[in-house]
Amino acid sequence: MPETAKFLTKYIDVPGIDTLEVYRQNGGYEALAKALKSEPDQIVEEIKKSGLRGRGGAGFPTGMKWSFLAKNDKPRYLCCNSDESEPGTFKDRMLMERNPHLLVEGVLITSYACRVKTAFIYIRGELPYAADQVQRAVDEAYEAGLIGSNILGSDYSIDVIVHRGAGAYICGEESALMESLEGRRGYPRLKPPFPAVVGLYGGPTVINNCETLCTVPAIIEQGGEYYASFGTEKSKGTRIFGLSGHVKKPGNYEVALGIPLRTLLYDEQYGGGILNDRQVKAVIPGGSSTFFLGPDKLDIPMDYESVAAAGSMLGSGGVIVINDETCIVGTIARAVEFYRDESCGKCTPCREGTYWLTELLERLEHGHGKMKDIDLLTSICGNISGKSFCPLGDAATSLITSGVRMFREEFEYHVTHGHCMVGGHHKHTIINAEAATLSAGAN
Repeated sequence: MPETAKFLTKYIDVPGIDTLEVYRQNGGYEALAKALKSEPDQIVEEIKKSGLRGRGGAGFPTGMKWSFLAKNDKPRYLCCNSDESEPGTFKDRMLMERNPHLLVEGVLITSYACRVKTAFIYIRGELPYAADQVQRAVDEAYEAGLIGSNILGSDYSIDVIVHRGAGAYICGEESALMESLEGRRGYPRLKPPFPAVVGLYGGPTVINNCETLCTVPAIIEQGGEYYASFGTEKSKGTRIFGLSGHVKKPGNYEVALGIPLRTLLYDEQYGGGILNDRQVKAVIPGGSSTFFLGPDKLDIPMDYESVAAAGSMLGSGGVIVINDETCIVGTIARAVEFYRDESCGKCTPCREGTYWLTELLERLEHGHGKMKDIDLLTSICGNISGKSFCPLGDAATSLITSGVRMFREEFEYHVTHGHCMVGGHHKHTIINAEAATLSAGAN
């Protein structure tokens, strides 16, 4: 991929890029100055032209989302969702820690385009360094007149508030995030009304993922058409894929959408192959809430439509690689424990269902399961998926339903032999995003 196609990570290795001085030396805030010379609606149209879609998981067209904001006399708000808690995902953390001014500039341009006067950056509680970096960038921007009253000599004024979460996965769900910002427990809200109509403090609210907002400055600087020239017809531009699990070179890689999964895993400039030169057993393509892909899917393009057609979702871009030495039952049990622990408890299907899923998986994993437990697992999944108050319940079932469908013989082997098919050793994939990003960083 040519260097000019790196919209997010082009300058991320420049020494001192996390400071205002060095960021501006490399063209920082020029896109903001350009945006302020245009009408807000022109910025929205430019984002629509770029084809940018949300990078948090849903993949909804960003410009269209901005245009949905209700037109009334209530104050508008922007919420940057940096509550990055999806296992296997660590791109937002990297962006905030290493180039926080890029996020701040994206927040400012988006706020101007959406006629927002108060913006919030909501950061996962377990990322104190990222929060400190973003807060320092915001403080520097205030001091330089980039945030506050009449920024850059314009008639536009904006306040930006950095808010740290308390460590709840559910607050990555947009309505639970707003509840948390308002000082309440992170419970999801009933929709409709949607945030674009009745959001934070009852006002029209736009909520975008950190990576989405970090992409905005480059689009404004280089043009929506240029950005749209990368990627595929329906999945335009680049995105950051976080490789973890059994790859030789874990880390974050910004590539054009549509890159073959095999290239991402095996090419020397990306994953560099499977750890210990083993075979791929399965890949989770978009964080632990997405469905398994088998080794027969390695040649699919990594774009929204192709991954969906293959039976999974691109999600948050967290690609978790599982090799043939791994026990699928143990891997799924570990993942579902996370969703059980992170369920907010508001609705019965998720609160009770994730508990019983974990109990059954632990029973199977430790050799105490029965054949009927396998079908009971999928039955419980059917009573959770599509019946929970928010998508957390659905997320808890994805690996189970696809795992039983693809690897049913492993579940049965646990029943008949009392231990893993891979040799009696409990070898589970390492879903350790933080170790991956610390060891490899951005590429």
